[in-house]
Amino acid sequence: MKKIGLFVIVLALLVFSTACSSKTSGKEEEVTIKVGVSGSDNRIWDYVSEKAKKEGIQVEIVRFSDYVQPNIALAEEELDANAFQTISYFNAFKKEHNLDLVPIATTVIAPMGIYSEKYKSVDEIPEGGKIAVPNEATNMGRAFLLLQEAGLIKLPDDFDGNGSLDQIVENPKNLEIVPVVAGQTPRVLPDVAASIINNGIAVDAGFSPVNDSIFHESATATPYINIIAVRAEDQDNESLKKLAELYQQDDVAEFIEKEYKGNVIPTFVPLSEIGE
Repeated sequence: MKKIGLFVIVLALLVFSTACSSKTSGKEEEVTIKVGVSGSDNRIWDYVSEKAKKEGIQVEIVRFSDYVQPNIALAEEELDANAFQTISYFNAFKKEHNLDLVPIATTVIAPMGIYSEKYKSVDEIPEGGKIAVPNEATNMGRAFLLLQEAGLIKLPDDFDGNGSLDQIVENPKNLEIVPVVAGQTPRVLPDVAASIINNGIAVDAGFSPVNDSIFHESATATPYINIIAVRAEDQDNESLKKLAELYQQDDVAEFIEKEYKGNVIPTFVPLSEIGE
């Protein structure tokens, strides 16, 4: 009986649960946080990771090539957080897939742009020209708003931000809108008059959204602020909150402004300002 009791005590000491894995190093506990991102440009997170090390937090970056898997992986506990998406996309995705995820911090706005290998301005795009747009509803909606801002189409006054071809109420040039997977938008450039490319994908393809696009978003807009997301059960986790705090410090904003030269804009606003 004594042996059984001792076994139970040892087992109880070994079994514990936490949002992030941890280990003890010397006198301080070291925590590892897995953060999912989309694309290969991790300069900001590399910078934040170095800051986090000094606080006993090891950040492990997990890269994805699309905008779907980072949320699924987070919901399935393969990640502790992700940071790749706008609040608009996040809200639509978690509703569609019934995921219990929440934002814990805002990060940046990354301007979406219109790119062309054939034309130097949107005015040059000809009658019947093909325009490639991301095929996912919220990114398509964002692309449509950009086309409207550029004067190429008109949307209904009550447009809800979710794109579908039947939402276009005026198309003076009879442009052919071609939905494609977001990651393919740079690759179709030789085959279209113009392609609307998300910022991160454009950077990965070697473009500068400010210098290489023929038109880009001119003003910051609340639905397109990017966020750090976690599972709802972990929103009060101290290590995750600390990581978010480290991201939103002034030196990170200065790093982003210097490193990206306006192509990515630090936007550290309270969650209440994005409706959360």
